[in-house]
Amino acid sequence: MLTIFVLALAGLGAGALNAIAGGGTFLTFPALVWAGVPPIMANATATFAALPGYVGSAWAYRGDIERGGKPPLAHLVGAAVVGGLAGAGLLLVTPEELFSGVVPWLLLIATAAFALGPAFVRRLAESGRTMSDPAALGLVFAVSVYGGYFNGGLGIMLLAAFGIIGMTNLHRMNGLKNLMSVVLSVVSVATYTVAGLIDWGNLLVVGLSCALGGYLGAVLARRVQNTALLRLLIIAIGLIMTALFFLRAAG
Repeated sequence: MLTIFVLALAGLGAGALNAIAGGGTFLTFPALVWAGVPPIMANATATFAALPGYVGSAWAYRGDIERGGKPPLAHLVGAAVVGGLAGAGLLLVTPEELFSGVVPWLLLIATAAFALGPAFVRRLAESGRTMSDPAALGLVFAVSVYGGYFNGGLGIMLLAAFGIIGMTNLHRMNGLKNLMSVVLSVVSVATYTVAGLIDWGNLLVVGLSCALGGYLGAVLARRVQNTALLRLLIIAIGLIMTALFFLRAAG
């Protein structure tokens, strides 16, 4: 019962965080590892569990997503599909021990990108430079490879990428982030399922709670004007989880 409670609570919080700004896998991935799921299987299961929440959040943001902009939505989705397949394929050939050693660094990269992204975007805007569509799609492809390989911090990485591209409307950025996360997760999950990497029992608990948290979080996020406190909270969670996984890898 304790395991079910912890996984359900982690899923609810993760769904809400993913909808608002990303970082939900910082909760579900370690919760699954704590429950005894091997790291690679925990990553695959956490990716699958986040999918219903992404769908619910993307639906809540559908009006913001449809506002248009550059690069075209179809091109963004295409880059996500190809990148997601590449990342998921890379995970399948990664030994368990190597993946466990890489996880803390991936968490650190995701947290740093989220923390430093706004300052980088401001400097980019002050310089008057704009990113061309091919460069923007290349950046989205690179983030999608990361997302296909490791779901932790995917939303954070996508938001940072959209900011670097030059997007400024936070609601549209969140909507696109959730839509792209749906696309990436579907591609990755299909690959993981064929490879037998999904823990179906724990998936049911985490997935249902993620779906509920995702919808509630999206509804709340569209009413939030000042996200500074939320940003600090996500950075703190990312740093704590990074430290814990570095300690785990060292032990």
